[in-house]
Amino acid sequence: MTAISCKSVTVSFDGFEVLNGVDLDVPSGGWVTVVGPNGAGKSTLLRAIAGTLAAGGEILLDDRPIRSLARRERARLVAFVPQEPVIPTGMRVLDYVLLGRISHLGFFEIEGRDDVEVAMSALRDLDAVQLADRTADTLSGGERQRAVIARALAQESPVLLLDEPTTALDIGHQQEVLDLIDGLRSERNLTVLATMHDLTLAGQYAGLLVMLHDGVVAACGPASEVLTGETVSRYYGVRARVIDDEAGPIVVPVRRQC
Repeated sequence: MTAISCKSVTVSFDGFEVLNGVDLDVPSGGWVTVVGPNGAGKSTLLRAIAGTLAAGGEILLDDRPIRSLARRERARLVAFVPQEPVIPTGMRVLDYVLLGRISHLGFFEIEGRDDVEVAMSALRDLDAVQLADRTADTLSGGERQRAVIARALAQESPVLLLDEPTTALDIGHQQEVLDLIDGLRSERNLTVLATMHDLTLAGQYAGLLVMLHDGVVAACGPASEVLTGETVSRYYGVRARVIDDEAGPIVVPVRRQC
């Protein structure tokens, strides 16, 4: 079963085509990561799927055209973690995470005990429960990122869109967050579509990689097929060595020799 299906998706800004006929299928319960150089269209693709950006072509969520979904319906299907999230200054982290429960509430209904427990559970899962009473202006970059991911988890949507989820996290918390997401994906049958700059991490966690370049799909398949020295060099314009490892390909930049 396909959770997300993109057919000939296009997005233009001021006459410049950022996405040019992107086709992409994400299987239900799978993890697909979109990689590619800066400006390839990765974040734009996720925003189009999240419904926060107008797009041409067709995007289906659970076999339903995204255009036919009201905002509340869409939020019940998809939770989106943007690359540059905004947390209102002065807002408590717990209150921010509780915003993820809005799509589960009726009009004028306030959060109940069960909603608070869902929010606290999301914070506990991310080793961030100590942040619950902190305000946004007191958080480090990594703490903000964990709060934003907690809000997405509290939404309890079957599809999770993650735009650079390890931004501002140290290597320990990068691994912790990705392991957590992978564990929740298995436990809750979540579907994960992410973008990542770290090619080695992308290859280790995703079941399928999609490489974008200049708004089109340049390569698609398992990490071992997409992350080759030739492909990385061609589309990133970099000298790199790709080392085969049982955990997945390891991409190492090679310094220019003087």
